[in-house]
Amino acid sequence: MPMGIVLYSIPASIYCAKTRILLRYKGLDWQDLAPPGGYGSEEFKRIVPSGNLPTLVDGGLMIADSEAIAEYLEEAYPDPPALPQDLAGRAKVRERSRFNDTRLEPELRKLFPHVRPARRQASELAGIGATLQARLDQLGQMLQAAPEAGSRLTLGDCGLVVTLHWVRLICPRLEIPITFPAAVTRYRTQVAALPAVAEEMAVYLPHAEGWMDLALKDQA
Repeated sequence: MPMGIVLYSIPASIYCAKTRILLRYKGLDWQDLAPPGGYGSEEFKRIVPSGNLPTLVDGGLMIADSEAIAEYLEEAYPDPPALPQDLAGRAKVRERSRFNDTRLEPELRKLFPHVRPARRQASELAGIGATLQARLDQLGQMLQAAPEAGSRLTLGDCGLVVTLHWVRLICPRLEIPITFPAAVTRYRTQVAALPAVAEEMAVYLPHAEGWMDLALKDQA
């Protein structure tokens, strides 16, 4: 098993970017490795039984879930903190993180197969777009009630900001009309300017855009 902090990841993954943002914020050094044999391979599953990405290895500890990794990094490397000090504040940050992972990002993910022209189904896109808009509206209401959100990085922001970047990237190319609530636009702009996020996005966005460009040309 590799020593030190190792992150098994792939370049365009939302959840791998989420983890790298937190690693950057914590000021940690890590080694980024592609999964041996590729994502989902039997070779990788011999190392990580679930085959999940990202997978973090810290010394002899292995964790294969982005949310579990985030909680571990916050406890193992508490400075600088990525959770508020008060109980209610921590709960609301976790609520925002889970909203992304269980409500917003899963709707976005439904669009990925449709990027390839041969697999695009206009009838399905309309329904996905409507639900995605509903999720953005819900997020806007959540952020209106949390005006401090976005002023500093927390565990609730690392994945959400990446998802919002993808919404802005994919919806126009699939001609899905999406309106961002003002609170979501304000939040995304604030979080995108935070140093750890800006550093990761400078590396990540070219991979995301490259994936989109290849998929749009794929006629299979």
